[in-house]
Amino acid sequence: MFRAADLPARAGVGFKPAHFRDILDAPQPVGFFEVHAENFMGAGGPPHAQLGALRERYALSVHGVGLSIGSMRSLDQDHLARLKTLCDRYAPESFSEHLAWSSHGDIYLNDLLPLPYRRDTLARVVEHVDEVQTALGRQMLLENPSTYLRFSESTIAEVDFLTEVSKRTGCGLLLDINNVFVSAKNHDTQPLSYLDSFPLDRVKEVHLGGHDEETEDIGAPLLIDTHGSPISEAVWTLYAHVIARTGAIPTLIEWDNDVPDWPTLRAEANAAQAILSDAPRASAA
Repeated sequence: MFRAADLPARAGVGFKPAHFRDILDAPQPVGFFEVHAENFMGAGGPPHAQLGALRERYALSVHGVGLSIGSMRSLDQDHLARLKTLCDRYAPESFSEHLAWSSHGDIYLNDLLPLPYRRDTLARVVEHVDEVQTALGRQMLLENPSTYLRFSESTIAEVDFLTEVSKRTGCGLLLDINNVFVSAKNHDTQPLSYLDSFPLDRVKEVHLGGHDEETEDIGAPLLIDTHGSPISEAVWTLYAHVIARTGAIPTLIEWDNDVPDWPTLRAEANAAQAILSDAPRASAA
């Protein structure tokens, strides 16, 4: 068995260098900080100096965006080795990645792309998650994606796919509630139905973020997971619904684009913390 994630069951935020001085000026009312692994794969310099100072004061979550867990190709061993070096250096309380693919050969894409949910892709994702956990010597969390299309060849529901990966590998799950809302609206399904069927007992971390609404060529609305705006009221409502069932779970505020000042970001974390503080002590999931 790999060591399970043990972030404090409080609200955290994604670390942005622009906030570094504000964060260190005084103790902050957040439970942890999360960083994207790929931003800290160099050997040293200001990024590591800042992350080291942060690590001394707060719990840490490392979130990967480049492993391409959902690819049918083999994992990039150099990338995996750099990730192991990073995790060994900072010993984060949690490491997570996405149920998506993002590379083809030597080409790395800027998007987290979906995959069809079939028996062969399930077997491949299980193989990749096992490989990552073995290499890192720790449990990883796998995040549900935001999607904008569906594959006609999919034969397994997304919730069932994630559940099976977790059962076969022992990995935990990261539940991104904004992703649930975005995908449901884009596919004209019900986000509450998705959440009520999700294996909440396997969720070790929750993500909350903002989205934008655009219009497709045919005139239909399309939600885009941008992480560049406040969390919508609909997503807050879904979050409260989940926490009422599970009890407090480590919760991250994601704001990666058009990053606001520190007080604005901290206020979003405080709003999540208020919901967590009202949560039942025992899980009802």
